[in-house]
Amino acid sequence: MGGPTARVNPDDRAQLDQSPVSFRRVAALFGRHSGPLGILTVTIVATSIIGLGQPFLLRAIIDDALPHRNTELLVWAVAGMIGIAIVTAVLGVAQTWIASSIGEKVMHRLRVDVFDHVQGQSMAFFKRTRGGEIQSRLVNDIGGLQNVITTTATSVASNFTTAVATAIAMVALDWRLSLISLVVLPPSIWLTRRVALIRRDITAQRQAALADLHAQVDEALSVNGAMLTKTLGAAPARLASFTETSSEIIDLDLRSQLAGRWRMATMSIVFAAIPAVIYLAAGMPQVAGTISIGTVVAFTALQSSIFRPIMGLLNVGAQWISSMALLSRIFGYLDLPVEVPAPTDPVPMPRDAVRGDVRFDGVAYRYPDGDRDVLSGLDLVVPAGTSLALVGETGSGKSTIAALMVRLADPTAGSVTIDGVDLRDIAPDQLARVVGVVTQETYLSHTTIRENLRQANPDATDEQLWQALRAAQVDGVVRSLPDGIETIVGARGHRFSGGERQRIAVARTLLGNPKVLVLDEATSALDTETERELQAALDVLIEGRTTLTIAHRLSTVRNADQIVVLDQGRVVERGTHEELLSAGGEYAQLAGWRAPFRPPGTPVPQ
Repeated sequence: MGGPTARVNPDDRAQLDQSPVSFRRVAALFGRHSGPLGILTVTIVATSIIGLGQPFLLRAIIDDALPHRNTELLVWAVAGMIGIAIVTAVLGVAQTWIASSIGEKVMHRLRVDVFDHVQGQSMAFFKRTRGGEIQSRLVNDIGGLQNVITTTATSVASNFTTAVATAIAMVALDWRLSLISLVVLPPSIWLTRRVALIRRDITAQRQAALADLHAQVDEALSVNGAMLTKTLGAAPARLASFTETSSEIIDLDLRSQLAGRWRMATMSIVFAAIPAVIYLAAGMPQVAGTISIGTVVAFTALQSSIFRPIMGLLNVGAQWISSMALLSRIFGYLDLPVEVPAPTDPVPMPRDAVRGDVRFDGVAYRYPDGDRDVLSGLDLVVPAGTSLALVGETGSGKSTIAALMVRLADPTAGSVTIDGVDLRDIAPDQLARVVGVVTQETYLSHTTIRENLRQANPDATDEQLWQALRAAQVDGVVRSLPDGIETIVGARGHRFSGGERQRIAVARTLLGNPKVLVLDEATSALDTETERELQAALDVLIEGRTTLTIAHRLSTVRNADQIVVLDQGRVVERGTHEELLSAGGEYAQLAGWRAPFRPPGTPVPQ
């Protein structure tokens, strides 16, 4: 219980066993800060050494200046003590500023690198990873490193330097009293550390309980959580669970306060016992008269000052393991392979020069953890300005084609091109300006309507914003709101109905003015009247653009220039609405159409 490694969190140890962190990689985090680190090291050593002058000046005052009424020595000694206090205080402030500056810059770089790397992951990563876990690594794990980077690392250097220098000074003052300290200090340190470890365990349990409490608040009091609670009648159960967790936190708080009080009491006893033992030893007949009063006073001051750095060094083991476990988790995200990498030498694709010819050549796709192809041998040609509709049963591969079109994933075979340029050779920001998307589940940020619209075109004027809203047939809704275009849309856009959210999304896409448009079941979750309103807005959006439409409702695709029927990732039919109905094949079955008799051997349109 008293050893420093006995209290290492088993989860931290398991994390490091699974993904060890090399010292070279940790050192690389500080590579660009070698200059400030050097200054910091000098500051730490100087602070520790200069601070040791105080006991020797104290001895000079007690043994020489005061008994012999040496005023000059007294003035110099007192001035020296004040000067040492000023210098060490200034150096301490400088040390804290340098260490904090280095730590914050390292954490900033880690935070930005992780955010950038995770943004580059494919949608498969986000589908298999909980959003809370990503946030935890970005905020909690990197934030947890602040202690080791800004405190623990400097604490190790400072405590080690102080402990060694103090031990040397103690021996220089009196070697016999130093031997007594070897007997007194270890049990005192053990007792104090034992109480500190108990409190740390209680604190860890309290943090876990608080995390559980926060999770319950998020689940119960978010928009979706509140809706689920009310519709299921789960409010009493939620309240009971919250009450139980809150009661647990009360108990842990009381135990933590009591343990903290025991720690303070223990340290008070130790700090009182250590000088008392020294005074006793100095007054024993065997050494009486051989140790001056000034030496005894100076020695007790040194002995009490060596207690804290040794305690600090003993605590480093568990702190270091915990910090390395956090780094292991962070490096785990940084080491994730990028399944959809940005091109190293992108082909310029200025939007105004793009025609919008889309082609799928021999495209196949298999999920990273899948055992079969979701798409296989797919060949599609969509001339600029024309429309292609994709239909088929659930799981036929329609949404996968949409994902490939906007590079949420890359084909495992074949290529997808716009104007003959492989999408993998187009910079992500340029591709986003060329290809626009409207999906069934529209996402609106928790900000104003104006800022949501400007996500597609940051430089859009108010006139352009209203033109887009008017074209999307949602300007009347926005004008009727008390705050108009400055209205906050609410979490995920829940302030508006599904159809209104969709039309705002259409307005946003219109502002982006893409040459290629992907409509992924944009109307499938709407009622007939709302679908009619949205379809009118989509008709404006589609005009003059190359459009790929994915839909379950065949009424939304009947006017497409060509319709492709998919089955298990393969094209089984191709043609216009009338051609496919008359063929009496898969499309006709999806439409519930009974085709006229067709003589045997008549080919199905392809």
